[in-house]
Amino acid sequence: MMNENPPIVDEFLNYLNFERHFSPHTAKCYSADLRQFCEFLSADGSSAGSIDTATRVSVPLGGGAPASPSTTATATATATLSTVQQALLKMDPEEVRRFLMFLDSKDYSKSTTARKLATLRSFYKFCLRRGYVSNNPLTSIRTPKQEKRLPRYLELDQILKLLQAPDDTTLLGSRDRAMLEVMFSTGVRVSELVDLGVADVDFMGECIRVRGKGRKERISPVSPSALSALRRFMEIRNKDPRASQFDQETLFINKHGRRLSTRSVRRKLDKYLLEAGLDPTISPHTLRHSFATHMLNNGADLRSVQELLGHQSISTTQTYTQLINKKIKQTYDDAHPRS
Repeated sequence: MMNENPPIVDEFLNYLNFERHFSPHTAKCYSADLRQFCEFLSADGSSAGSIDTATRVSVPLGGGAPASPSTTATATATATLSTVQQALLKMDPEEVRRFLMFLDSKDYSKSTTARKLATLRSFYKFCLRRGYVSNNPLTSIRTPKQEKRLPRYLELDQILKLLQAPDDTTLLGSRDRAMLEVMFSTGVRVSELVDLGVADVDFMGECIRVRGKGRKERISPVSPSALSALRRFMEIRNKDPRASQFDQETLFINKHGRRLSTRSVRRKLDKYLLEAGLDPTISPHTLRHSFATHMLNNGADLRSVQELLGHQSISTTQTYTQLINKKIKQTYDDAHPRS
């Protein structure tokens, strides 16, 4: 397994982080996908050349004593990265198809394969713009058709059970109650939730400022119940003896007073799902789906929900209308005497 990336991959990842402002989770997924593609190339003699032959140099050309193991290993790694980078820049559609066949042989799902293809498309668009390649080898590659899966959501009684699970008389319990309330009230992504600062909450205006994908900001209204949970959390937080040591800018802090991680949010949700007797496979994103579904069910228009969710394309938001149509059809089938 390669321990480093070819320089061009690191340049692309820096571009995602510092110029496009991708979330750490998204950038990590891109990095993992590209790392796997590079490892595929390094193991594929037809594309990357015979790496073992090219790098198996343990004796200096002028003769003399063999190089030390550490020197040889460093030289080997450097040569391998150089060879893989050359393979990346000389990529052709046929090699990409070979990679897809490799993924298929490993039984990757169509959705995972589609994500990996999307990563490669973005990478080669970047390379084309920077003049590293003369054409995009992904142009003629078609994304595999995926099964249409409707988003899961929670019914209102399930939502209420979940929201009431945390003990909001404690610092961490009140934090968790506020987090769950905000997620259902606004439909924010988990990455957006943990990125919230104290200054992003406008109690007077009853809204929060959210930094979404690409660092695009949006204003999201917040329900009275969520605002009440936030006030309670801030009151308990400010009265805590350690309050002066907490990160004063971050809204949702961990037990050490530092910014909470997305993984911690998932762990907390798992805990409260168990306590509330709900399906343990529910994810934080299910609360986002629930927000959108309930908004549309109660008469919100599609464009407004698109804005609230921070979707770039309305086609993404339209997925929820399929869910609503399915529910209406089920209601009809259950209720109509001649259905």
